[in-house]
Amino acid sequence: MSAQSRGNGRFGTGVVPVAVMLGVGLWGLDRGGMWGDESVTFQVAQRTLPEIWRLLHDVDAVHGLYYLFMHAVLAVHPGEVVLRLPSVCAAAATAGLVAALGVRLAGPRVGLWAGLLYAITPMTGHYAQEGRSYALVAAGAAGATLLLLRAVEAATARAWWPYGTVVVLTCLLHELAVLVLCAHAATLALMRVPRRVWSGWGCAAGAVVLLLLPLVWVSQGQSGQVAWLVTPGWDRAERLLRHFSPGPDGVVFWASLLLMAVGLRTRRLAAVALPLLLVPPGILMTVSQVRPLFHDRYVLYSLAGASLLVAAGAGRVAGVLGRLRFDGRRVRVGGRQAHALLGVTGVLALTATFVHHLPVHRHDRSAAHRPDNLAVVSALALRQMRPGDPVLFVPSVGRLAALAYPKGFRQVRDIALRESAPRSGTLWGREATPGELRHRLASVDRVWVVAETYALDPRWSPSDPVERTKLAVLAEEFTVREKHVRDGVVLRLHVRRQPADVPPGVPDVPPGSATTARLPTTRPSAPPRGRPRPVRW
Repeated sequence: MSAQSRGNGRFGTGVVPVAVMLGVGLWGLDRGGMWGDESVTFQVAQRTLPEIWRLLHDVDAVHGLYYLFMHAVLAVHPGEVVLRLPSVCAAAATAGLVAALGVRLAGPRVGLWAGLLYAITPMTGHYAQEGRSYALVAAGAAGATLLLLRAVEAATARAWWPYGTVVVLTCLLHELAVLVLCAHAATLALMRVPRRVWSGWGCAAGAVVLLLLPLVWVSQGQSGQVAWLVTPGWDRAERLLRHFSPGPDGVVFWASLLLMAVGLRTRRLAAVALPLLLVPPGILMTVSQVRPLFHDRYVLYSLAGASLLVAAGAGRVAGVLGRLRFDGRRVRVGGRQAHALLGVTGVLALTATFVHHLPVHRHDRSAAHRPDNLAVVSALALRQMRPGDPVLFVPSVGRLAALAYPKGFRQVRDIALRESAPRSGTLWGREATPGELRHRLASVDRVWVVAETYALDPRWSPSDPVERTKLAVLAEEFTVREKHVRDGVVLRLHVRRQPADVPPGVPDVPPGSATTARLPTTRPSAPPRGRPRPVRW
C-alpha cells in the first residue's frame, strides 16, 4: 500500500469509533433530570469566578479546573444537555485515541476493533452522559499514553513536553489520575527502553508531581468528602472487571476474558495495555485497604487497556483463522480480501454484542438509573407546596434540588437557610445555628420537610448539631399530616402538634409510590451515630 493509502486507512480507523461513540453518547442525553453530583457541577459552574475560587478553598478543590472549564461552557447556554456535552465529546475523543494506540501497536484492524470496543462498553456510555470530569480524565490519560509512545520513539528532550503538559492537565482535572504515571513507568520497564528515555520521562513525571503538590495539599484538608467510601474487597475487583467488558455477564464477558489472555501474546501492545489496565486500580485498591479512596469512576481511564487487550486477542485469533486450509488451499492473511473479510467480521461481532446488550444501554439512559433525580423533587414540591410555605431540608444536602431546579421552590421559604450557597462559599448554603433554628420553627404551625430516605430512619443520628436540632424539633413539636414518596424522594407536611395529639407509629409507605394521607409520627429513640451522605469526588 502507498503512504497515502495507509494514511487514509488510519484516518478511517479513528473516525469510525469516534462516530460510534458520538452516537452512543448523544443517544438519550436529555434524560429529564440531574442527579446530585451533576447538580453541583451545574450550580457551581454558573457562579462568578471569585465565588468559585472562594468555594475551592473549603471544598471540591479536586474539581477546580473542571468547574472553571464548565463555567465557560455553561456561559454559552446553561442546560442539562450542554452540561453533558463535554463528557460526550471527551468519550468520543478517547475512542479515537484508543483506536490510534491500537493502530500504532498492532495495526489498523486491531485499532479499529479497540476503538469500537471502547465505544460500545456500557461503562463508557454511562460516564459519557454524566456532567462530571471522569470522561475528560479518560481522554487525557489516553492522549498521554499515545504521547508517551511518540516520545519514546523520538528519544529527544523536546518530545516529553507535550506528554508532561497533557498529564498535568489531566491530573488537575482529577488528582487520582496521577496513577497513570505508575502505569507508564511499568510500560517503560516492560519495553526495556534505554537510560536516556528513562531520564526524559523522569523529568516530565517529576515536573507533574511538583505542579500537583499544591492541589494534593489542599485536597487533603477536604478528605471528609470521600469519607463515605468503604474498603474494597474482591467483589469490587470482580465488578470493575465486568464493567470493563463490553458485556458484564454471559458469553460476552467470558469471551472478553479469554481474548484478553490471548492478547497478552501481542507483547508490544500488552506492554502498554496491561499496566494501564492493572496498575492504577491495583494501587488504589491497595491504598484503600488502609484509607478508602477507591471508586470505579476514579479509574475509568484504565478501561482503555481492557479494550486494547481484547482487540489484540481478537486480532491474533483472526490471524489463526486466516491461515486455516480450505479444500487444500490456504487463505493468506496478507491478502487484501482476507483483511477486509476479517475486519468486517469483527465489526459485525461488535455490532451483535452491542445489540445483545441494548437493554443495559437503554436502562442506563433512564434518570431512575442514577442515585437520585432532583427534577422529581422540584416537580413534587411545585405540586404540593403553597406560596409562602416554609420548607426544611433534612439533611441540608437536599437543598441541591432547589439550587438545580429553583422553579419548584421559588415561592416557598427556606426556613433554615442563613446565607446562600454562592455567598457563603459552600455547596448548599450555610444554615442557622441550633438556637436560631428553634426560634424560627417556633413561629410556624406547618412546615414541609424534604428528606433523604436515610434521614427518616430512626437509627440515623447525624453528627451535625443543626441536623440533630431539625430532627428533635420535628419529633417534639410537630406531627406528620401528609407524606409523599416518589422515586425515593420523601416530602412530608408537618403541622404543629396539639396537646391532645397522641403520637403512635408512622406506617410505612412503599418506595416509588405517591401518597397523601394524615399520618402520625413518633420520636426516634436513641439512634446510633451516623453522618449524612456528602457530595462525592
